[in-house]
Amino acid sequence: MYFALFYDTVDDYVTRRQPFRPAHLTHAAKAHGAGLLRLAGAFNPADGALFVFQAEDAKAVEEFARTDPYVLNGLVKGWRVREWTVVVGG
Repeated sequence: MYFALFYDTVDDYVTRRQPFRPAHLTHAAKAHGAGLLRLAGAFNPADGALFVFQAEDAKAVEEFARTDPYVLNGLVKGWRVREWTVVVGG
């Protein structure tokens, strides 16, 4: 199953993320290396981000968000997980 994780970031996200960026990227790389995270990136303008996961259920995706340094340090004002039905690709 595929899941999309959406982040809504704070207004000064680009400035405030710098001290937490290495830890966030390590967190994402670990999930990618485990085969859980497929794609990830910020929107332009940087008012949010999208992560695409492949997992058995949403629990692993929710755990990723709850433990992300950006979430833990207040850079993300809201996040949500949506199951995604892929019809082309994958």
